[in-house]
Amino acid sequence: MVVLVTGSSGQLGQSLQFIAPNYPEITFIFCNANELDITDLESCQNTFSKHQPNYCINTAAYTAVDKAESEPEKAKAINVIGAKNLAEVCKVNNTVLLHISTDFVFDGEKKEPYTEVDLPNPTGIYGRTKLEGEIAIQQTWVKHFIIRTSWVYSQFGHNFMKTMLRLASERDAISVVNDQIGTPTYAVDLANALVQIILMNSGQRTTDNFGIYNFSNEGQCSWYDFAQKIFEINNISINLQPIPTTGFPTPAKRPSYSVLDKTKIKDAFDLNIKSWEASLKIITI
Repeated sequence: MVVLVTGSSGQLGQSLQFIAPNYPEITFIFCNANELDITDLESCQNTFSKHQPNYCINTAAYTAVDKAESEPEKAKAINVIGAKNLAEVCKVNNTVLLHISTDFVFDGEKKEPYTEVDLPNPTGIYGRTKLEGEIAIQQTWVKHFIIRTSWVYSQFGHNFMKTMLRLASERDAISVVNDQIGTPTYAVDLANALVQIILMNSGQRTTDNFGIYNFSNEGQCSWYDFAQKIFEINNISINLQPIPTTGFPTPAKRPSYSVLDKTKIKDAFDLNIKSWEASLKIITI
């Protein structure tokens, strides 16, 4: 089985490379942005012609939430046009597409975990382009899994955990918002879930399971709680101060609540999902 991974230099792409040796039955093809430009349809066509993948995991995305507000065309090129290009070449090659989306498709006004059937209402360019990418895929190719996730971190790439550890080495005190609630997602757990979906789907001849799914670790916390746990696990003593979102203004509005309900993905693919605290404890930097 051949699995093509786009955006391989990002943290999810690197996490998939990290776990790839555990799955000898899969031939992984990892492509970074230089090797496969998903905004270029011809680049997609050539890559698919060369490797003939059975599955494509699209981890390529424009994820700079605040920067997207001033770079809407760039965000759209990657998150919308890129997603549509991949869906089109997947359709031509009968390749199943696994596409990563985000909790930012929701406005955060709900007070209980979001399900896959809740109505999206993004508040910024990033969330809007990710939603448009989802729609483009749905309109183009039936054999897709769209996985919405949240607060992704790992030992790879740039993320909140690594930022906190860096700031702790530079400062005596840090302020972190405590009124945005969500769930941290360990990218390696997400990577393993994607492979589990592929392995379970590969033996099926039905399209019943295709569609949108939520995945994050279990539990919920604020960014302040997340930072507190990061420092606790790493035995770092620092003056950590909780502040409201209003005390840390950003160009893009964040969802105040974006916990995702994982019932659907657990039932469909028999996933045993760890708590966010348990996954955070096993990482070494």
